[in-house]
Amino acid sequence: MPRTKQNLHKHELIGLKAEIVESTDESKEGIKGKVKDETKNTVHIENKKIPKKEAVFKFYINESQSRTIKGSELMQKPEDRVK
Repeated sequence: MPRTKQNLHKHELIGLKAEIVESTDESKEGIKGKVKDETKNTVHIENKKIPKKEAVFKFYINESQSRTIKGSELMQKPEDRVK
C-alpha cells in the first residue's frame, strides 16, 4: 500500500523528512530533518529525540505532499502501528 496523507499514520516514518511545528518545549519547535529512528514514545530526527506526546509533527511524503500529525496519535510501537 503506497504512503498517502490519509494512511501515513499507519506507515513507517523512518526515512521521511519531518519538522516539529508545535511542542510543549519551545526549543524543539522548528527542528527539521530526516527521521532516523522511532520508538513507542519518541521520534528521532537527525540526532535529536523528540517525545511524541509533546509535539506536533509535519511529515513530508514527497515534494508536493505533507501531513501534520499530533504525536499522541502515533503513541504505539511502530511495528504495532503499521499492522
